[in-house]
Amino acid sequence: MILTVTLNPSVDRSYRVDNFQVGKIFRAQEENSVAGGKGINVTKVIKTLGEEVTATGFLGGKSGEFIEEELNKIGVKCSFIKIDGETRTCIAILDPVSKTQTEILEKGPYISQEHIEKFLDNFNELSKSCNIITASGSAPSGVPEDIYVELINISKKNGAKLILDTSGAYLSKAIRAKPFMIKPNKEEVEKLLNKELGDTEEIKKAALELKQFGITIVSISLGSEGSIVACEEGVFRLIPPQIKVASPVGSGDSYVAGMAVGIKKGLDIVDAAILATACGAANAMYYKTGYLTIEDVEYLKNKVIVTIYEKIWK
Repeated sequence: MILTVTLNPSVDRSYRVDNFQVGKIFRAQEENSVAGGKGINVTKVIKTLGEEVTATGFLGGKSGEFIEEELNKIGVKCSFIKIDGETRTCIAILDPVSKTQTEILEKGPYISQEHIEKFLDNFNELSKSCNIITASGSAPSGVPEDIYVELINISKKNGAKLILDTSGAYLSKAIRAKPFMIKPNKEEVEKLLNKELGDTEEIKKAALELKQFGITIVSISLGSEGSIVACEEGVFRLIPPQIKVASPVGSGDSYVAGMAVGIKKGLDIVDAAILATACGAANAMYYKTGYLTIEDVEYLKNKVIVTIYEKIWK
């Protein structure tokens, strides 16, 4: 089973507004509310790919009830810690005409020390029955910046591999605990290493530099241009196929889900990354976040371009 962690989930409310402009009144052509947050998106895609998944984190209020109901509908086992506050709502305004997306993200509720301790105890028990764990996104107020360090250490103690997708201080602190995999984007890597990255060669060297922290897989996201991955099998570049993009939101989360499923199935890292890249592209074909179809993934897998840069460990 795969375990997903979402410390700061949200109800994601999106509005499609053609020719959107700031300071004017519009009627939405389409509106949609879904269970969201990076880890929730990962959860939904893992389930779509046919794997059993348990979701944990913090939920509160009517928004929290909505998220749990939505996950239960698709067969996800929920093991969230219930908090006193209200789970946040995030708003996205999608304009397909100008191809822009405007987002308003709430900070999220305050988490007490009591609820943090309950979460860590629950995570410890859940991780004993999972071999792959994904942990995604930021944390709400009250949660310490080294929270992912604790999760990595617990995962290792219980024999689970943790895939981490976060940024800022959460990431800089966590890498020293040696997670199994990280998935920063280029800008996040530049902040981590305190230097600008130019061409592909510099990004490749940065991936190798991060790997020296003891991280098994370093996948640097290049957005629509794919990713560069450093692992035991070497360093390679993945370029996704050309698609008609509806919304790229959630594609990085879909990539994480694909990697988690691929690794759980025992695929080598290259094949797992191909699956992940196809998942990211498939998600971008829809306005729904964390949504794809198996048929799209199977088709797109065969269109992913892989360039092997180095084979240096095996």
